[in-house]
Amino acid sequence: MEPIVKIRAEILQHDPNSCRFTVDRVLFRGFIRFGTSERAKGSALPERLFALPRVAAVMIQGQEITIKQAPPVDWRASGAGIGAAIRAHIQSGEAPISEEAVKSAPDEDKLREKIQTILDEQINPGIASHGGTISLLDVRGNKVYIQMGGGCQGCSSASATLRSGVETTLREQIPEIGEIFDTTDHASGTNPYYSAAHV
Repeated sequence: MEPIVKIRAEILQHDPNSCRFTVDRVLFRGFIRFGTSERAKGSALPERLFALPRVAAVMIQGQEITIKQAPPVDWRASGAGIGAAIRAHIQSGEAPISEEAVKSAPDEDKLREKIQTILDEQINPGIASHGGTISLLDVRGNKVYIQMGGGCQGCSSASATLRSGVETTLREQIPEIGEIFDTTDHASGTNPYYSAAHV
């Protein structure tokens, strides 16, 4: 009997049209984004996902698949179909991404992979001692969108951590990075330092 594939879904705070599906196993080592169904051709997993209604973009990284849908979006209605498509792909045994798609990945994907490596290996281990974490949400062109979580969300030192720690480290190692945007809702953190008047 095949083991049950467990999938957890989380709608992104900064973009309610996007939902992250975290699977209990690694699907693809690296990061790749498919912005159109045309680009997904030949890659089994994103092809399955684009065959579903309203799917506008698919991002795959490690155990995570982020799906963007064309509005209006009802994740309660579409989530089960997405989960079924992911499970069907895993059961098929097919490679999720074609070698051609990996080779032709745009510069945004390569930049994202570099940033994620630095977050995983250098930045997050340091802030984990304070119960914090930083997630990379998106890269558009050379603009970077991050989100602070755990002890960093709502912490009065979050701005200093971002500017003098995270930003400095990323810029030193990846000079091509442009603006870095913190999309965190600090007002809802454990120790919110943004009052409602400033949000």
